[in-house]
Parts: sequence; structure tokens; C-alpha cells
Amino acid sequence: MALSILERLLIIYERSNFSVSRFAQIIGKDRRTLTSWIDKSVNKEPSKDVLDSITHFFRYPQRIWDKDCDNEEFFALLTQIPKSEIRIIDKGYEGSLEYILDKESKRRFVIHPRFPSPAYRDKVVTFPYKFGHSAHAAHLRQMRYELMLEHSFVSTEWYSIESLLRFTFSPIGNIYSIKERLAILELMLESFEDNYNKSLYLFDSYSTKIFGVDTIYLSLHPNESLMFFKMPIDSMIVEISNKPLVHRIHKHFTSPSHAPKHIPKDYAPQILKICIECLANKQDMIAFCKLIAHNSPYTPLFLSSIAKDMHHLFEA
Repeated sequence: MALSILERLLIIYERSNFSVSRFAQIIGKDRRTLTSWIDKSVNKEPSKDVLDSITHFFRYPQRIWDKDCDNEEFFALLTQIPKSEIRIIDKGYEGSLEYILDKESKRRFVIHPRFPSPAYRDKVVTFPYKFGHSAHAAHLRQMRYELMLEHSFVSTEWYSIESLLRFTFSPIGNIYSIKERLAILELMLESFEDNYNKSLYLFDSYSTKIFGVDTIYLSLHPNESLMFFKMPIDSMIVEISNKPLVHRIHKHFTSPSHAPKHIPKDYAPQILKICIECLANKQDMIAFCKLIAHNSPYTPLFLSSIAKDMHHLFEA
């Protein structure tokens, strides 16, 4: 049986995760009217102005209200992003660097797929890949790390705990020497510690799996209703300008009730210090686990990223 107009409106309300007050404000009605629709005490079909308010705010196609739009098509229209809101930047490595520098020139909010950010890497080590060795590319990388390391530059960075542990201790897939790892960790500690402009979050990517977020470079720009992520091939970038989607993802990482379990920004530098201590003293993961157990209140977040047969090491 096809959904009624009112049923479609309520589905959109539920998907929005907005409060009754906020959604009522969007559609230009009072709380009482919306509540009467939610509890089904009123079945009168919403006005065209209400429907237009929803399609305008959420940028849904007008088609969702058509009577010949069946249920399957309706749900498809709610989830697909209009082609006009997707742009592919395919300008090679240097072009992608220029794009990132432009979009992140004033501030940045990035969920990183691995630790550390390329900017810290490029400050410490020689660019490790076979491409990107032109003078222009080197200049762009220098511009990026100089900008990011400015005390006044506003930067919020999320890394999974797993990626930090891999960087610090794993010999597999790790291109950095211990000396280089120490230099990068110390550089990041200097940047994030005692600086209100910088925010470092270390999140648990296992207890609540966030598919894909810990595998791509995702840069959020809510003030511009824009986000972009790096494709895994040919330095391509996908830009999305869908306002509801951008704000939904941004809210996920900025609301305490939505964000993944994480080590807060005020304590994250202490974790970097423990990593530095272990590397400087040539200690391994076992020593790290024991230090976390004795010196950190965030042991449960590390348990999710470490094999169960090592959990006993966290017993303080």
C-alpha cells in the first residue's frame, strides 16, 4: 500500500533526527501541529507550503510528494544525492594538493584514514612515494605543513586508535624508522598540546563500527555545506555539496550523544606522550599496554583495538 503524504512527512522527520521544535520551525508550524501528526490525532494532509519547506531545506526532489511515486522510489529519492551536488576533481597529484590547500586554507576538520596526517609526515621525512617529486609539488607540501603548524591555525583532527598503534609499534606496512616516528609524534605533541586552536581526537573504530570513516581522508566544511574525500586511485577527489548530508556527518563528530567513543582532545596529547616514552626507551606494545593501564582512564577504548590475548596486560 502506497504511503500517504503525511506518512512520508513523518518518515522524513524520523530520518532527520531533529527535535520536534526544530522540525516544526523548518516547516513553519508550531510544535502542537507537528505533535498532532506524530501521534496521529490529526490526519489532515499537510499544505503545499509545508511540503515545499521540506524539499527546500533537505534538498529533496519535488517528486517525493507525487501520488504516482511508489514507496520504493520514494525511499530511493531520500537516499540518493543529486548529480549537481557531486563534483569530481581529477587534476592529478599537484591539482589535488592545490584543491586541498584552497579548501583548508582557513580551518580544517578532518577524519584521517591513518596516523599521521601527510602534513606532519612531509615536515619530517622525504616524500616516500615514486610520484610527486616536482619542485611545485614539494612547494605545495611545504605550504601545507607550514600552514597547519601555525599556532593560530584552527584544526580538528580525528584518528582511530588502531592507526596510532600501527604507526607507533607495527613493523608491517610502516615506512617510518623509530627516529622518524619519534620526530613526528613530538611535532604533533608540540602542535596540539596547550593550544585551544588545535583539537586531536583518538577514536575507537571497533566497538561501534563506522564503515568507511576510518579508511578515507574525509574533510568537512559545514559553514560551506561542503565536504570532500580522497579516492584511492589517481589522486582523485570527490566533492559533495549536499547540505543535509554534510551537516549530518559533522554533527556525528561534534555531538557527545552521536560521536564515536573517543579520547577527548584535552587528554589525547597524554597518549602521544606515552607513545613517545615507549619509543624513546625502545619499549614495545606490551610496555605500552601496562603504561596505559597505570596512567590512563581510557583503557576500555584500547581493548577494542588489541587482541584479546593481550587484554590481561591492561590489568592495573
